[in-house]
Amino acid sequence: MLRVCLTGSIGVGKSFVTSVLNDLGCHTLDADLTAREVVLPGSPGLAAIINEFGADVLEADGTLNRKVLGALVFADERKRELLNSILHPIIIERQDQVMREWEAQDPNGIGVIDAALAIESGGYRRFDKLIVVHCRPEIQLQRIMERDGISRTQAEARVAAQMSQEEKLKLADLAIDTSEGFAETRRRTEDVYRQLRLIADKA
Repeated sequence: MLRVCLTGSIGVGKSFVTSVLNDLGCHTLDADLTAREVVLPGSPGLAAIINEFGADVLEADGTLNRKVLGALVFADERKRELLNSILHPIIIERQDQVMREWEAQDPNGIGVIDAALAIESGGYRRFDKLIVVHCRPEIQLQRIMERDGISRTQAEARVAAQMSQEEKLKLADLAIDTSEGFAETRRRTEDVYRQLRLIADKA
């Protein structure tokens, strides 16, 4: 199986690209879903977060309040690094398990893991190819503000808290620019899929 890591900064359209690749026949896993799965009530991930950040990060029903936790970690680099050190090993373990299952079912397939912090964590090195999704900075800010209902200043802080798009693109095997909207992004994603299929077929 060709193992592909798909990454990119906040608000660039990774989820849409992942959905297109899924439509085209790739096995896909959205890292956001994995991140939610590993902090469900009763999970070791949630227990570790409560131990480090306190019960204030919980909703009344015992689930994680992602908004409260997000506000804490985006404002403090040390806390953000602490959270990542808790979650990354658990998320990577889960991703690897899923990829093994895909490979057993479809040895000649293409497996795509959508992981926002794959470069920062070093996790991307486990993959055969790295796709970086990107867009123009102004579009990125607009998308974050609209999606999360936050101010421009807050959106800028979230972008600044991550590795720059330029730095990520330096490591890319393939890149998809989502600046021009859904139809053009779909076309570019289809081009990348054809390239991946050629690589997988030669392996």
